[in-house]
Amino acid sequence: MTKEPLKGPASYFPSIEAKYGRPIAEWKDLIRSQSGKKHMELVSWLKQEYGLGHGHANALVADTLRE
Repeated sequence: MTKEPLKGPASYFPSIEAKYGRPIAEWKDLIRSQSGKKHMELVSWLKQEYGLGHGHANALVADTLRE
């Protein structure tokens, strides 16, 4: 049985974990700790606080808020 390729924001997750050294669950907890912030505020926060690239930050925020 072949594994279904990741689609959408989750397709970035393996490279996010490899590049920044934190598991996705940890990133999502950090995002959830910033309650009340809008999507782009969270993206900017991740970029400024943790040095994430725009695409990676956007993918994490989109997937977390979709939950």
